[in-house]
Amino acid sequence: MNKLKKVKTLLPAIGIDMGGIPVKQPMPTQKVKRIDPFLLLHHLRIQYYDDRPARIQGIEPHPHRGFSPVTFIVEGELHHRDSRENSQIAIAGEVQWMNAGAGIVHSERPSEALAQRNGFQEIIQLWINSPAASKMKEPYYRHLSEEQIQVVISEDKKVKTKIITGEFKGTKSDIPTESKIQILWGNAKKEGVETYQIPEGFNSMLYIIKGTLRITGYGFVDAENLVVFEEEGNFITINSIEDSQFLILSGKPLNEKVSQSGPFVMNNQTQILEAMRDYQIGKMGVLIEED
Repeated sequence: MNKLKKVKTLLPAIGIDMGGIPVKQPMPTQKVKRIDPFLLLHHLRIQYYDDRPARIQGIEPHPHRGFSPVTFIVEGELHHRDSRENSQIAIAGEVQWMNAGAGIVHSERPSEALAQRNGFQEIIQLWINSPAASKMKEPYYRHLSEEQIQVVISEDKKVKTKIITGEFKGTKSDIPTESKIQILWGNAKKEGVETYQIPEGFNSMLYIIKGTLRITGYGFVDAENLVVFEEEGNFITINSIEDSQFLILSGKPLNEKVSQSGPFVMNNQTQILEAMRDYQIGKMGVLIEED
């Protein structure tokens, strides 16, 4: 039986300082620590310059363990490097999917071409918690190019939905995930309408990157707001008031204890201390940026 998912709360993206870089953060907040299995959502738009090499701009090498940081490139280019010898530039419309597993060190820089043209980079980064059984798996990195991402077009031809993970209207993504996740990236023209089926029992959110949407049963929501839905129900309908871009993020709750310290997300404090030690003694590898 189909039942409309109701909106539980609206979380505006608040400006924060992340090591000198201005970031918009709708989650976590003081009231909402996480929406299981999602831990964090960052929205960054920044300009880079040609007065210094790209490899010393952006976010310097840093470690992760126990979750998947996933990056959506909205504008510009992002150069990913990591301690497992991955070095790859993703462009607008593409996704960089990294499962940190037992530990990895990576950096997030502009491309040299972007810096040389004094260009803007806009990205969304989502942190997805891994279940306890997967936290110490071998890390991996996947680049999802435009050509690799499955797309579904709405009946009115005005909404293009990329299936990043999971399934939508019978079309499946081949990206492996550590738990049951559905991630959809929508681009809608003015007056575009689409209905999204959400698996039963999944926690669901919708983040508006650009534009304004009318959410059936709730009303209008502008850009840079995170809509959190009630668990009950299995579909969401959107109507685009203007050209818009958005993410629908749904996942089956892990219902596990979370212990987090900065870039490490585990299940207890002892595991956090082990992660800190392992990073300090080099178990997560070393990243030297030469190119």
